[in-house]
Amino acid sequence: MRILLIGHGRMGRLIEQLADQHGCTVAGVAEVDRPVPAVLDGLTDGPADVAIDFSQPEAVPGNVRELAARGVSVVIGTTGWQAHERELRELAGHAGIGVLAAANFSLGMHVFAVIVEQAARRFGTLDRVGAWIHEAHHVKKIDAPSGTALMLKKVMEDAGYGAGIDMSSTRAGSIPGIHEVGFDGPAETVTLTHTVRDRSVFAHGALEAARWLHGRQGWFTMRDMING
Repeated sequence: MRILLIGHGRMGRLIEQLADQHGCTVAGVAEVDRPVPAVLDGLTDGPADVAIDFSQPEAVPGNVRELAARGVSVVIGTTGWQAHERELRELAGHAGIGVLAAANFSLGMHVFAVIVEQAARRFGTLDRVGAWIHEAHHVKKIDAPSGTALMLKKVMEDAGYGAGIDMSSTRAGSIPGIHEVGFDGPAETVTLTHTVRDRSVFAHGALEAARWLHGRQGWFTMRDMING
């Protein structure tokens, strides 16, 4: 499968290094000085099957518009563009492409989210139980709280936990990613933690998402993927 890689930072380079382990070839790389249309038009060995976007939040809407115009499905790993989601969902639907958008491509994280959902549903029925989410990432991560923390908060709220959820963030060193969800009652505390030890887990997940998305139409999440 041929991948158009959008963005060539740390994640983009990891995806490029690991692509062949997933039966994928990087057909082209788009960056600020090599925009998506120019790269797609310059491909000589055939079209790209799926794009993987780890660029910048402000670039995502334009990237999706260009991909939709050319019928190329896309995996979006960039966060911070969600204010445009409704528009992009409609655009993808009209174009008949597939989009899989996720704040986190760790398969373990999405199993973790299911566990958090179940815990929130049960603790939400109890009195005097407070909840928090704390996340920690490397010092170069810009958005805080992380997209994954916001996803976990929504999972908890959708499960019926309505008492308010305290959110906090740490940006230090080279931490790949830690997300902690806690529930505290009058005499006991329950803490759930997901820790990433190696950033390559996100690249592997994004490549598997691209393989899963190929040939599909619609707007998807990682939960759709892990549910088959």
